[in-house]
Amino acid sequence: MPSSASPPQDLSVSELQEISDEIYKLTLAHEIVLNGDFKLQMGNFSPFSLENRVKETLHKAFWDSLKEQISASPPDYTQAIQLLQEIKEALLSLLLPRHNRLQSRIEEALDMELIRQEAEHGVLDIRGLTTYILDTMAMLCAPVRDEEVQGLQSLTDPAQLFREIFRVLDLMKMDMLNFSIQSLRPHLRDHSIQYERKKFQELLDKLPNSLDHTTEWLREAAAEVSASLSESQPHPAALQRAVGGSPALPSLTAVLNQGYMNLLCWEPGQKEYPETLLMDLARLQEVRAQVNQLATTAAVLLVTSSTCGSALFGSPGFVARLKLVTKVLLEGLSCTRCEEALQDIGDQVLQEVSRALSQLGYPALTRDKGASLKGQIKGIADKSNTVRHVIEQRIHLFLSRFISPDGWNSQKDFPKGLDAIQEELQEVGRRFRSVIHHNRQVFGPFYLGILKKET
Repeated sequence: MPSSASPPQDLSVSELQEISDEIYKLTLAHEIVLNGDFKLQMGNFSPFSLENRVKETLHKAFWDSLKEQISASPPDYTQAIQLLQEIKEALLSLLLPRHNRLQSRIEEALDMELIRQEAEHGVLDIRGLTTYILDTMAMLCAPVRDEEVQGLQSLTDPAQLFREIFRVLDLMKMDMLNFSIQSLRPHLRDHSIQYERKKFQELLDKLPNSLDHTTEWLREAAAEVSASLSESQPHPAALQRAVGGSPALPSLTAVLNQGYMNLLCWEPGQKEYPETLLMDLARLQEVRAQVNQLATTAAVLLVTSSTCGSALFGSPGFVARLKLVTKVLLEGLSCTRCEEALQDIGDQVLQEVSRALSQLGYPALTRDKGASLKGQIKGIADKSNTVRHVIEQRIHLFLSRFISPDGWNSQKDFPKGLDAIQEELQEVGRRFRSVIHHNRQVFGPFYLGILKKET
C-alpha cells in the first residue's frame, strides 16, 4: 500500500495502527514468497542512538540487580527463578513435534516447583541447572551456533551466564523461525495469492482511494497500447465506419504487459509508483538497473566488435574480459554518472584491445581508430545514441515476450546482437517474470475492475 497516499482524516489513531499492522502482515507474507533469501533478523538500534543508550542502561541495571541477589548471603533467587522459567519456555518452544522424550526431560530437569523448594531450603544448584541448559542448547542449536554455545561453558559469573544464555536463545529462536519459513515456503506459495488478495481488499475497504496511482499507471499503458493498435491498422477510422463498430479495445494482457515494461523506464521521483507494486519496488528497481547495465555492456561490445572485427572477438576470454571491465566500472553508478564511467570504460577497452591484438600478432589500432572507438563508447551515454537505442529496443522486446503469460524461452528467437549477454539477460528476465507473474495473479481482478471502469 502507498506510503504517499494520505489517509482519510476521520481515521482514529487505533485504526491507523490497525492498518499499519495489516500492511506489515501483507508485506511480510509477500516477502517470504517472493524472496527466496528472506530471513528474519534481530532488531538492533544504532550504537549511538538514544534508544540503544536507554536499552543498555536498563539492561545493565537488571543484570546488576540479579548479580547482587545471587551474591547476597543468603542468596536471593527470586529473579533467577523467573529467568529459569523463561529459559524453560524458550527451550520448549525450540522443540519439534517429534521431540517428545526431550520435552519430558526438560520438564523434569527444570521442574519449577522443585526449583522453588530447593531455593527456599538453600540447596538450589544454579551451576548444575545452567550446565543442563547449555547441554540442551547444544543439542538444539543450528551448527552455526555451536561455537557460541560452547563459549558459554567458560563463563563463571551466574548473572553474565544468564545474560549470554538469553542472547544466544534469541538467536536460536530466530534460526528456528527462519527454518520454519524455509520449510513452509512451498506451502505458503499455494495460499499466498488468495491471502494477499484478501488482505489488500480489506485495506482497500478502509482506504478506498488507494488505487489512484495504479489507475493512472494502467490508463497510460492502455493509451499506449491503443495508439500502437491504431498505428498498425491502415485507416482505422474509415475501417471503423465501414464495419459500423467501435474501435477494438486493448486486452488486459496487452495493457498489463505494457504497464510492466513501463516500470523499466520509471524515473524515481517523477511520478508516484503504482500502489499494487510498492512491495516490489526495490526488486523492480534492481531489475531496471541491471537492464540498463546490460544494455550499456551490449552496446560497448557491439561498438568494439564493429571497430576491431570478429577475429578479435573470437579469441578466448576476450569478450569475458570486456564484460567484466564494463560491469565493474558501471556497478552501483547512477545514470547521471554514466558518461564519466563510459570514458573510463573506453580507456580500459582500448587497453584490452591493444593487448589482445599484440598477443595475436595483429597490427595495433591507429591513433585515429583508437580515438574513434573511445568516442563511440563515450557516446553510448547519450540516450538518443543509435546503438544504445537499438540494443534497448531488443532487450525490451525480449523481456516483454519473456513476461507474457505464455512465456518465451526459444533459444533460436533470441534477439540478434545480444548473444554476449544472453545468460545474464535470461537471468534478469527470470527474476522480472517471477515478480510480474505473482503480481498479475494477486492483483489481476483489481486491474480488470479498473480497466472496465475506464472504458
